Amino acid sequence: MNNPQKQLYAARSVIKKPRSVTAPRISLAPDSLAWAMLTAAACVTEVVAYGRSLTVVLAKLRQQSLPENAVRSQAIDLTYATLRRYSRGDVELSVLLDRPTAEDELRSLLRVALCWLEMHPERAHVGVDQAVEAAATLSAGRYRGFVNAILRRALRERGVLDQAIANDPEADWQYPRWWLERLQTDWPDNWQEIAAGGNRKPPMGLRVNRQATRVDDYVQQLSDAGIDIQPRLAAEGPDALLLVQPVPAEALPGFAQGLVAVQDIGAQQAARLLDVQPGMRVLDACAAPGGKAAHLLETAAIDLTAVESDADRCAGLARALDASRFPADRKVHVVCADAAETAAPWAKHPFDAVLLDAPCSGSGVAGRHPDAKWLRRNDDVYALARTQKRLLKALWPLLKPGGRLLYGTCSVFALENQTQIANFLSQHPDARLESQTSLLPDARHDGFFYALLTKVPA
Repeated sequence: MNNPQKQLYAARSVIKKPRSVTAPRISLAPDSLAWAMLTAAACVTEVVAYGRSLTVVLAKLRQQSLPENAVRSQAIDLTYATLRRYSRGDVELSVLLDRPTAEDELRSLLRVALCWLEMHPERAHVGVDQAVEAAATLSAGRYRGFVNAILRRALRERGVLDQAIANDPEADWQYPRWWLERLQTDWPDNWQEIAAGGNRKPPMGLRVNRQATRVDDYVQQLSDAGIDIQPRLAAEGPDALLLVQPVPAEALPGFAQGLVAVQDIGAQQAARLLDVQPGMRVLDACAAPGGKAAHLLETAAIDLTAVESDADRCAGLARALDASRFPADRKVHVVCADAAETAAPWAKHPFDAVLLDAPCSGSGVAGRHPDAKWLRRNDDVYALARTQKRLLKALWPLLKPGGRLLYGTCSVFALENQTQIANFLSQHPDARLESQTSLLPDARHDGFFYALLTKVPA
């Protein structure tokens, strides 16, 4: 941030030693808004002050003994909303606090409460009261009066806060300045649309398992369960459905039986573009968590090698691709390894098709992973581009002549996408670009980039 004063209020300026997030003390009613606020504040602190992934933080939280789903969902929704508007919280706190507070939990609670007040202005008195109750659990309750005073001032000075936000591009657009500058450079005509897309709550896409049920039959099951879908678009693929309103995955008919999976419609385009055929040897080079790999296996009887470098993610990948979930004519090999280290047994024989879902900035899925906006740095994009280049170079020799490689990211930054592919093509005369697709985040899907390459036979 360019404003030195704002840095005093931005907990992300110093990444501290990770710790485990815990649910609030039992002194709070487990079905209260106060519980949800304090839990959300703890999650925000873990992400921003301690540098942990929101996905990891929420996974740890879900493992604890938590109250009913409605309150748990409220806490999670507040966490997401607070992180989406994090830079607005910077500005609001810079106006409301005479001096910065060093208390991470207090600062996070104020951010959550301010977010809630913005979302529910008609219930402001409830939000203030519950935030004060939450504050009673911090430092023996000595911040109750402080939180009450700050939030009531926020209500009185809403116009002042709104003007301060409007005068600060980072706060107004809810992105770090470097991120905005990249969008403006890469997408001069529609960067505002992209930014807005990354700030909205993501849609809930479903992938119907055609090996287990007919799509039309499953649509009827959703209707019978009172779950509405949006109009289907042929271009999105035969397996794709989009819900009108998100629901818990457990509420989906046949979810536990594998009839359907939750997967963004943009992510589903990987299987459609790669178009694997029965009998192919296929490599998914960065396969965790396994959604795209599972889709490939549902599409055709292939021999799939799924590679993942992280041990924990590899264990999850193995569970997601358990052979019992798929017909017997599918073969699955899960390998825990660096996909760029190809002098290994798994890379001994060439592949007919390769999916490289490359590590990236996640700039196309900011709505789903808002923590990326505040954990990523501009230098990270360059480092990720180097990793992408390394993977492309290493995997290309594993592809048979005439075979196809699909390069994909969930990024909207040109350095990771169009520029990456242009540089690769300039250095590999045996590579032919078949198609290049930029899916920008909108009301139907997250943001993705795909480039389909064919290896030209000698």
